[in-house]
Amino acid sequence: MFLYTLPMPIAPERILFEDQWLLAVSKLAGELVVQGKGRLDKLPLLDFLRKDHPGVLAIHRLDFETSGVVVFAKSKGVLQKILETKFTGWQKQYMAISLGQVKQSSGSITFKLPARSGEGKVEAKTDYTVVECIGPVTLLRLTIERGQRHQIRRHLSMIHHPLILDDVYGIAKANKEFGKFLKLKRFFLHANRITFPHPMTGKMIEIICPVPKTFEAVLQKIRKLVKGGI
Repeated sequence: MFLYTLPMPIAPERILFEDQWLLAVSKLAGELVVQGKGRLDKLPLLDFLRKDHPGVLAIHRLDFETSGVVVFAKSKGVLQKILETKFTGWQKQYMAISLGQVKQSSGSITFKLPARSGEGKVEAKTDYTVVECIGPVTLLRLTIERGQRHQIRRHLSMIHHPLILDDVYGIAKANKEFGKFLKLKRFFLHANRITFPHPMTGKMIEIICPVPKTFEAVLQKIRKLVKGGI
């Protein structure tokens, strides 16, 4: 039997953007966007937002372990406007810590991925730029448009540079070593920027979500290890 905490408004500093139609929030790692099949012991972010915004609806989602910006619609009408465009003009940027040193400074991953409908495969593109190679890992900046399920995680695994500590698409032996060293069990993927045309005004919107302290702390720990400080 699980005991639920009554939903309370989220901290004001987590609101990244708000107008009469949209609400953008900083999602924490280990937080659900909406209730899914698992994690019944955790209330989703949507429940907390509805404390102050009863009609709010999720436009897109992030994985449970992924942090970063998530945009919500304040009404069904606004959500429908966005869905009608099929997310044309939307671009999402992520920061990720992947296994190994990515040799090319930038590139595109274009392997087809399973369709969300479960029927066949569809085109998918992930653009990446190497921000920093740090010994056994690479800090990457990645951009996608609409995105398929687990697109970045799948694509990085396909080029043999999976996210560290990704138990689904990663490498078990490497994950075990990183888990011992970092004393953490989750991967590091952060949605730090999203741009899109406003569904009501047409104006281009840019929303930034800074990298979490935990993410940066992991990078600093690995840098220190590489320099022989640990």
